[in-house]
Amino acid sequence: MPPTPHPTDETVRRVLKSLLPDRGATAEVRPVEAPGAGGAGVISWWAGDRHVLRFALDARAGQWLRREVRLRDLVRPHLPLALPAGVAAGEWAPGLVCVVETRVPGEPARIQDVTALGEEDLAGLLTGLRAVPVERAVPLGVPTVAPRSLENVRREAGAAAQRLDEQGEFDAARLRQFTARAVAQLGPQSGAALIHHGLTEERLRVSADGHVRGVLGWGDAVIGDVAEDIAGLVVSVGARAAVRAATLAGCGARICLRGLWLGRCDALVGLDAGVETGRWGRGVERAWEPILLELVSE
Repeated sequence: MPPTPHPTDETVRRVLKSLLPDRGATAEVRPVEAPGAGGAGVISWWAGDRHVLRFALDARAGQWLRREVRLRDLVRPHLPLALPAGVAAGEWAPGLVCVVETRVPGEPARIQDVTALGEEDLAGLLTGLRAVPVERAVPLGVPTVAPRSLENVRREAGAAAQRLDEQGEFDAARLRQFTARAVAQLGPQSGAALIHHGLTEERLRVSADGHVRGVLGWGDAVIGDVAEDIAGLVVSVGARAAVRAATLAGCGARICLRGLWLGRCDALVGLDAGVETGRWGRGVERAWEPILLELVSE
């Protein structure tokens, strides 16, 4: 089986000149080095200060990339935030898709903290996603995912917490407040909605004043449990900001707490797995911020 081709600097320049004849020849190009920036089977390159060029490495990734572009167009009218917009598309090798997209302003949330202004932006994101007609997302190939079992999540996180405790990374006793009673009370809400399902700190673009200006990475979107997006925010921007944003979006206490504990458990499992240690270390610290809602709910 031949090796998977990868775009070179020469390839990028040739494709960019073909797709953007007016600007492509002079744009500075360089690989995007942020973790997970391209997506599964996709590699991204900066093209000047206004565009990103994304390359699918196989046919499956090409389908994934096309679906993401169509889904963003469906979601865009419902959101108060910027999403990348497709500018041009073509093939960079036989059967392999590439697209030119606009760059979204702002720094990743790992660099720039979200302020109260940004919490309002995130509330708009959560509210807008619930307004997207699910029946229009299904024909695009957006899958439906069943809600996760909190009991299974708690069990996996408990094992991770014990190992992290032995390594001096986390006090496993902190997980005891996530009781069996809480698991029983925080079951999934009825109904499903379109969710981003990948709100990592790298995909949230934040301006210097703490506004969330845009959201990347729509290829992982599914129809599922709204609490999953709250969980993503718990890890990426912190428990307090995530729960305040969800509350502003009209999410009730139970769904906020469900998202909180999903996020906290995900952070523990991620840190224990040793994947992107810096990210998950920050994620645990942020996810385990004490919040007023859980104190009131005890």
